[in-house]
Amino acid sequence: MASLKAEVRALRETQSRLEKRLERVELHASVRQARAAQDAPAPASSATAPVSALASAPAGPSLQTPDLTVVKLKPRFEPAPKLPVKFAVVEPSTEDMEIFIANGSDDADASPPDSAPEEPTLNPVLEAAFEQAMAALRTGNVEGGVNGLLSFAEKNPGHARADNALYFSGLGQMGLKEHGAAAKTFERLIARYPAGDAVLDGMLRLAECRLRLDQKDDARALYTRILTQFPGTAAATQAEQRLASLSH
Repeated sequence: MASLKAEVRALRETQSRLEKRLERVELHASVRQARAAQDAPAPASSATAPVSALASAPAGPSLQTPDLTVVKLKPRFEPAPKLPVKFAVVEPSTEDMEIFIANGSDDADASPPDSAPEEPTLNPVLEAAFEQAMAALRTGNVEGGVNGLLSFAEKNPGHARADNALYFSGLGQMGLKEHGAAAKTFERLIARYPAGDAVLDGMLRLAECRLRLDQKDDARALYTRILTQFPGTAAATQAEQRLASLSH
Protein backbone atom coordinates (compact mmCIF):
# COMPACT_ATOMS: atom_id res chain seq x y z
CA MET A 1 0.00 0.00 0.00
CA ALA A 2 2.79 2.38 0.88
CA SER A 3 4.55 1.66 -2.41
CA LEU A 4 1.41 2.46 -4.37
CA LYS A 5 1.02 5.81 -2.57
CA ALA A 6 4.67 6.60 -3.37
CA GLU A 7 4.15 5.80 -7.06
CA VAL A 8 1.01 7.98 -7.20
CA ARG A 9 2.88 10.83 -5.57
CA ALA A 10 5.72 10.49 -8.06
CA LEU A 11 3.30 10.47 -10.98
CA ARG A 12 1.61 13.65 -9.69
CA GLU A 13 4.96 15.42 -9.38
CA THR A 14 5.91 14.36 -12.91
CA GLN A 15 2.59 15.58 -14.26
CA SER A 16 3.07 18.93 -12.51
CA ARG A 17 6.51 19.38 -14.04
CA LEU A 18 5.16 18.53 -17.49
CA GLU A 19 2.32 21.04 -17.14
CA LYS A 20 4.74 23.79 -16.19
CA ARG A 21 7.01 22.95 -19.15
CA LEU A 22 4.01 22.99 -21.49
CA GLU A 23 3.01 26.45 -20.20
CA ARG A 24 6.52 27.77 -20.91
CA VAL A 25 6.48 26.34 -24.44
CA GLU A 26 3.08 27.91 -25.17
CA LEU A 27 4.30 31.24 -23.83
CA HIS A 28 7.38 31.22 -26.10
CA ALA A 29 5.22 30.32 -29.10
CA SER A 30 2.80 33.19 -28.48
CA VAL A 31 5.69 35.66 -28.14
CA ARG A 32 7.18 34.52 -31.45
CA GLN A 33 3.85 34.89 -33.25
CA ALA A 34 3.42 38.41 -31.91
CA ARG A 35 6.88 39.47 -33.09
CA ALA A 36 6.31 37.96 -36.55
CA ALA A 37 3.03 39.86 -36.90
CA GLN A 38 4.74 43.16 -36.04
CA ASP A 39 7.64 42.64 -38.51
CA ALA A 40 5.36 41.66 -41.51
CA PRO A 41 4.56 44.66 -43.94
CA ALA A 42 0.91 45.63 -44.34
CA PRO A 43 -0.58 45.11 -47.89
CA ALA A 44 -1.00 48.37 -49.85
CA SER A 45 -4.19 47.33 -51.56
CA SER A 46 -6.05 46.87 -48.27
CA ALA A 47 -6.14 50.61 -47.51
CA THR A 48 -7.27 51.67 -50.95
CA ALA A 49 -9.75 48.90 -51.46
CA PRO A 50 -12.65 50.48 -49.61
CA VAL A 51 -12.10 53.83 -51.38
CA SER A 52 -11.99 52.30 -54.82
CA ALA A 53 -14.95 50.16 -54.04
CA LEU A 54 -16.89 53.21 -53.09
CA ALA A 55 -15.78 55.09 -56.17
CA SER A 56 -16.72 52.26 -58.52
CA ALA A 57 -20.04 51.59 -56.88
CA PRO A 58 -22.94 52.55 -59.14
CA ALA A 59 -25.03 55.48 -58.06
CA GLY A 60 -28.36 54.38 -56.73
CA PRO A 61 -31.69 56.07 -57.34
CA SER A 62 -32.03 59.54 -55.78
CA LEU A 63 -34.18 59.82 -52.68
CA GLN A 64 -37.41 61.76 -53.20
CA THR A 65 -39.62 63.26 -50.54
CA PRO A 66 -43.11 61.80 -50.80
CA ASP A 67 -46.05 64.15 -51.16
CA LEU A 68 -47.84 64.62 -47.85
CA THR A 69 -51.32 65.94 -47.40
CA VAL A 70 -51.51 68.92 -45.03
CA VAL A 71 -54.46 68.78 -42.70
CA LYS A 72 -55.42 71.87 -40.67
CA LEU A 73 -57.41 71.35 -37.49
CA LYS A 74 -59.70 74.10 -36.32
CA PRO A 75 -60.66 74.39 -32.62
CA ARG A 76 -64.24 73.75 -31.80
CA PHE A 77 -65.93 76.77 -30.32
CA GLU A 78 -68.64 75.34 -28.14
CA PRO A 79 -70.19 77.22 -25.23
CA ALA A 80 -69.54 75.89 -21.74
CA PRO A 81 -72.37 74.01 -20.11
CA LYS A 82 -74.60 76.15 -17.97
CA LEU A 83 -74.49 75.60 -14.24
CA PRO A 84 -77.40 76.29 -11.91
CA VAL A 85 -76.48 79.49 -10.09
CA LYS A 86 -79.88 80.78 -9.17
CA PHE A 87 -81.03 80.18 -5.63
CA ALA A 88 -84.06 81.37 -3.82
CA VAL A 89 -83.44 84.21 -1.39
CA VAL A 90 -84.72 83.37 2.10
CA GLU A 91 -84.95 86.09 4.70
CA PRO A 92 -83.67 85.09 8.17
CA SER A 93 -86.21 84.69 10.89
CA THR A 94 -86.60 87.15 13.74
CA GLU A 95 -85.01 84.74 16.22
CA ASP A 96 -81.95 84.30 14.01
CA MET A 97 -81.59 88.05 13.65
CA GLU A 98 -81.67 88.50 17.42
CA ILE A 99 -78.96 85.86 17.84
CA PHE A 100 -76.76 87.54 15.21
CA ILE A 101 -77.21 90.96 16.79
CA ALA A 102 -76.43 89.62 20.28
CA ASN A 103 -73.25 87.86 19.11
CA GLY A 104 -72.15 90.95 17.22
CA SER A 105 -72.52 93.17 20.25
CA ASP A 106 -70.52 90.73 22.38
CA ASP A 107 -67.71 90.71 19.83
CA ALA A 108 -67.69 94.48 19.68
CA ASP A 109 -67.40 94.78 23.44
CA ALA A 110 -64.65 92.16 23.71
CA SER A 111 -61.08 93.33 23.62
CA PRO A 112 -58.96 92.21 20.64
CA PRO A 113 -57.20 88.88 21.28
CA ASP A 114 -53.77 90.16 20.31
CA SER A 115 -53.79 92.96 22.86
CA ALA A 116 -51.72 91.98 25.90
CA PRO A 117 -52.82 93.12 29.37
CA GLU A 118 -50.99 96.17 30.56
CA GLU A 119 -48.55 95.56 33.38
CA PRO A 120 -49.26 97.60 36.48
CA THR A 121 -46.83 100.42 36.98
CA LEU A 122 -44.79 100.25 40.16
CA ASN A 123 -45.43 102.91 42.74
CA PRO A 124 -42.01 104.19 43.86
CA VAL A 125 -43.39 105.23 47.26
CA LEU A 126 -44.73 101.73 47.98
CA GLU A 127 -41.55 100.12 46.70
CA ALA A 128 -39.51 102.31 49.01
CA ALA A 129 -41.72 101.38 51.98
CA PHE A 130 -41.29 97.67 51.29
CA GLU A 131 -37.52 97.95 50.90
CA GLN A 132 -37.26 100.03 54.08
CA ALA A 133 -39.10 97.35 56.09
CA MET A 134 -36.90 94.62 54.61
CA ALA A 135 -33.78 96.61 55.43
CA ALA A 136 -34.95 96.86 59.04
CA LEU A 137 -35.19 93.05 59.22
CA ARG A 138 -31.71 92.62 57.76
CA THR A 139 -30.06 95.15 60.06
CA GLY A 140 -31.48 93.70 63.29
CA ASN A 141 -34.54 95.90 63.80
CA VAL A 142 -36.76 92.83 63.57
CA GLU A 143 -39.74 94.27 65.39
CA GLY A 144 -39.73 97.43 63.26
CA GLY A 145 -39.38 95.39 60.10
CA VAL A 146 -42.28 93.10 61.07
CA ASN A 147 -44.55 96.04 61.82
CA GLY A 148 -43.61 97.76 58.56
CA LEU A 149 -44.28 94.65 56.49
CA LEU A 150 -47.60 93.90 58.21
CA SER A 151 -48.70 97.49 57.65
CA PHE A 152 -47.65 97.28 53.99
CA ALA A 153 -49.66 94.07 53.44
CA GLU A 154 -52.76 95.46 55.13
CA LYS A 155 -52.74 98.77 53.27
CA ASN A 156 -51.84 97.30 49.87
CA PRO A 157 -53.44 93.84 49.58
CA GLY A 158 -53.42 93.99 45.77
CA HIS A 159 -49.73 94.84 45.49
CA ALA A 160 -47.43 92.31 43.81
CA ARG A 161 -45.32 92.10 46.98
CA ALA A 162 -48.14 91.83 49.50
CA ASP A 163 -47.72 88.05 49.85
CA ASN A 164 -43.96 88.43 50.30
CA ALA A 165 -44.57 91.06 52.96
CA LEU A 166 -46.70 88.60 54.94
CA TYR A 167 -44.15 85.82 54.49
CA PHE A 168 -41.15 87.85 55.69
CA SER A 169 -43.13 89.36 58.56
CA GLY A 170 -43.98 85.79 59.65
CA LEU A 171 -40.28 84.91 59.53
CA GLY A 172 -39.53 87.92 61.70
CA GLN A 173 -42.14 86.86 64.22
CA MET A 174 -40.58 83.40 64.36
CA GLY A 175 -37.24 85.09 65.02
CA LEU A 176 -38.90 86.95 67.93
CA LYS A 177 -40.19 83.58 69.24
CA GLU A 178 -43.77 84.70 68.62
CA HIS A 179 -44.83 81.45 67.03
CA GLY A 180 -48.55 81.96 67.67
CA ALA A 181 -48.54 85.32 65.87
CA ALA A 182 -46.35 83.89 63.12
CA ALA A 183 -48.80 81.03 62.60
CA LYS A 184 -51.66 83.49 62.12
CA THR A 185 -49.59 85.51 59.65
CA PHE A 186 -48.80 82.42 57.56
CA GLU A 187 -52.46 81.36 57.69
CA ARG A 188 -53.40 84.78 56.33
CA LEU A 189 -50.81 84.40 53.56
CA ILE A 190 -52.14 80.98 52.48
CA ALA A 191 -55.78 82.11 52.58
CA ARG A 192 -55.31 85.40 50.71
CA TYR A 193 -52.71 84.37 48.12
CA PRO A 194 -53.12 80.63 47.36
CA ALA A 195 -51.48 81.08 43.94
CA GLY A 196 -48.65 83.32 45.16
CA ASP A 197 -45.00 82.38 44.89
CA ALA A 198 -44.61 82.39 48.69
CA VAL A 199 -47.46 80.01 49.55
CA LEU A 200 -45.38 76.79 49.60
CA ASP A 201 -42.70 78.24 51.87
CA GLY A 202 -45.48 79.74 53.98
CA MET A 203 -47.04 76.29 54.45
CA LEU A 204 -43.68 74.84 55.51
CA ARG A 205 -43.14 77.66 58.00
CA LEU A 206 -46.67 77.27 59.34
CA ALA A 207 -45.97 73.57 59.97
CA GLU A 208 -42.83 74.58 61.90
CA CYS A 209 -44.90 76.93 64.01
CA ARG A 210 -47.32 74.08 64.72
CA LEU A 211 -44.46 71.95 65.92
CA ARG A 212 -43.15 74.79 68.13
CA LEU A 213 -46.63 75.09 69.59
CA ASP A 214 -46.72 71.30 70.20
CA GLN A 215 -49.39 70.77 67.56
CA LYS A 216 -47.87 67.76 65.79
CA ASP A 217 -51.11 66.52 64.23
CA ASP A 218 -51.66 69.87 62.54
CA ALA A 219 -48.05 69.84 61.33
CA ARG A 220 -48.47 66.34 59.85
CA ALA A 221 -51.66 67.46 58.11
CA LEU A 222 -49.83 70.41 56.55
CA TYR A 223 -46.93 68.26 55.34
CA THR A 224 -49.37 65.74 53.89
CA ARG A 225 -51.25 68.54 52.14
CA ILE A 226 -48.05 69.77 50.53
CA LEU A 227 -47.23 66.25 49.29
CA THR A 228 -50.73 65.78 47.90
CA GLN A 229 -51.28 69.17 46.26
CA PHE A 230 -47.74 69.98 45.13
CA PRO A 231 -45.94 66.70 44.28
CA GLY A 232 -42.52 66.89 42.72
CA THR A 233 -41.66 70.31 44.17
CA ALA A 234 -38.81 71.17 46.51
CA ALA A 235 -41.36 71.91 49.23
CA ALA A 236 -42.82 68.42 48.79
CA THR A 237 -39.36 66.91 49.27
CA GLN A 238 -38.86 68.84 52.51
CA ALA A 239 -42.33 67.88 53.71
CA GLU A 240 -41.62 64.21 53.05
CA GLN A 241 -38.35 64.37 55.00
CA ARG A 242 -39.99 66.09 57.95
CA LEU A 243 -42.88 63.64 57.99
CA ALA A 244 -40.33 60.81 58.16
CA SER A 245 -38.60 62.51 61.12
CA LEU A 246 -41.93 62.89 62.93
CA SER A 247 -42.71 59.18 62.59
CA HIS A 248 -39.64 58.18 64.65
